Amino acid sequence: MNRIIGAKAASPLAQGKPQVGWLTVDAESAGQRLDNFLIRHLKGVPKTHVYRIIRSGEVRVNKGRAAADTRVAAGDVVRVPPVRVSERSPEDKAAAAPAREFPILLEDEHLIALDKPAGVAVHGGSGVSFGVIEQLRRARPDARFLELVHRLDRETSGILLVAKRRSALKHLQDQFRERETGKTYLALVLGDWPERLKVIDAPLRKYLLEDGERRVKTTSKDDPDGMRSISLVKVRERLNGFTLLEVTIKTGRTHQIRVHLASQGHPIAGDDKYGDFERNKAMQKQGLKRMFLHAWRLQFVHPATAQAVELHGPLPADLASFLPRSP
Repeated sequence: MNRIIGAKAASPLAQGKPQVGWLTVDAESAGQRLDNFLIRHLKGVPKTHVYRIIRSGEVRVNKGRAAADTRVAAGDVVRVPPVRVSERSPEDKAAAAPAREFPILLEDEHLIALDKPAGVAVHGGSGVSFGVIEQLRRARPDARFLELVHRLDRETSGILLVAKRRSALKHLQDQFRERETGKTYLALVLGDWPERLKVIDAPLRKYLLEDGERRVKTTSKDDPDGMRSISLVKVRERLNGFTLLEVTIKTGRTHQIRVHLASQGHPIAGDDKYGDFERNKAMQKQGLKRMFLHAWRLQFVHPATAQAVELHGPLPADLASFLPRSP
C-alpha cells in the first residue's frame, strides 16, 4: 500500500523497485513552484526527468494536472509517479556545478541582488546541467539557504534576486505574484517603434513545435488557454534603424516581452526564436552575438525593513558597444 509522507520526510522513492508515492505540502513549503518543490524532495532524480514527468501529466496536485510553475499550497497532496534514483548521488551532482560568484548589486542577510550574465541559465533542468543558483551554492558551501526569487530567460542578462532566508523568499515571491514589483527591461527592436503604442495588452498562449520545443504566441482574448499579458512600452532612444525601448511588464509570462514586441512587427535584435533571422545574421557580423534584452531596473519592498528598493543593472558592454549612433 502506498503511503502519504510529509514534505519534510524522506523521498517517496523506495529502495529497489520504484513505486507511486505522495508528498503532502507543509506550511514551510507553501508558495513554492511545483518544479522546485519536487526537485528539493526527489533527491537523486535528474532535473530533466522531473520536468518530463510534470509535462507528461504523471505528476498530479490534488488529483489534477499541474504545470511546472504551479504554486503549491499547504495541505496539497502531490502524486509522484514511479521514478528511479540516478546512480550519481546529489552530492556528486552538486559537485558538478563549478563554484562561481556573480556581480553583486545589493546583498544583506536577507537577499542577494546579482547581475546575471547572458547565456547562463538561472537553474539546471531541461537539458542544462546547472545554472546560477547551483554555482552560487557551490561557491558558498556554508550558506544555509539560497533560493531563486524569480527567473530570467537564459539569453537575458540583468538583475536577479536570490533569497537567503525562507521568510524573505515568501515575502518577495508574494510581491511578484501580486504584481507589486516594478520590472523594467531595455530592449533594442528593429525599426521605428510607433510613439502611440505604449501599452500591449495581448493574451499569450504556449504551444510546441514538431520537435517538442516550446514557443509562445499572442492569441485572442476569448481563447480559454490564453493568459492575459500586459507590457508597458516607453521609447528611450531612436537610433539608426532601431529603437531602444524601456519595457515594464505587469505580468510575468514566458517570453512575454519577446513575443509582445515581435507581434507588433518590431522584434528584438538578435532574438533567435521570434526575431528576423536574416537581420540577425547581419547583426552578428556587426558584433551583436546575442539577443538585446536586459533586465535593467527592479523595484520592490525590502522583506525585512519594508523600505522601497530600486536597483539598476548597467547595460553590459557587449550590448552597449553595439548601440548604433542616433541619426
